[in-house]
Amino acid sequence: MTLPLTPDELLTTTRAVRKRLDFDKTVSRDLIGECLEIALQAPNGSNLQLWRWVVVDDRDSIEKLAGIYNGALEEYSQLYESGGLGDKARQDPGFGRMTESVMHLAQNLHRSPALVIPCIAGRMETQDIFSQASLWGSVVPAIWSFMLALRSRGLGSAWTTVHLHREKEAATLLDIPYTHYTQAGLFPVAYTLGTEFKRARRRPAADVTHWNRW
Repeated sequence: MTLPLTPDELLTTTRAVRKRLDFDKTVSRDLIGECLEIALQAPNGSNLQLWRWVVVDDRDSIEKLAGIYNGALEEYSQLYESGGLGDKARQDPGFGRMTESVMHLAQNLHRSPALVIPCIAGRMETQDIFSQASLWGSVVPAIWSFMLALRSRGLGSAWTTVHLHREKEAATLLDIPYTHYTQAGLFPVAYTLGTEFKRARRRPAADVTHWNRW
């Protein structure tokens, strides 16, 4: 089912969904494939289409990948607190809700109907800044298009990156050629509990826009 959303509504209400993912409802391969077909229409560098998409719907693999994610999250949380970043983040009025949302996803990630890992050819750590920007610019538009396609069909996701602290472990689990491909994130895919989402709290564009000079 496609939701009756205007382009502006689609762009401004596609959220990172964690607490409102329906982990009990099956998502078909056909539907995920349909969203990927839309995603692959996104612009990419020289139209080389260097992306690969690993869709995980095997229950055992999902549970193991969720284990990798949670192990990485625990390690990251310790580094986050020891570095003082947690103190700064707590100043944000939405910090408590965000933390609760993140923990809810972590505790339920193993229940996801599917997990998607977009990959791009090349290793970022071996590239200069131009090449890194070119590679990210060749996969990020497609990922966002994938999330928009999900939203328009009553599904949701969240762009998570914490598992990348254990990227090689995930690559081994899923037979991703680690030395040749960079994982861009991990995306739970599920129907949403309700389809009404609001605009997020953001600073006005005027506060962050520079005209002609910084």
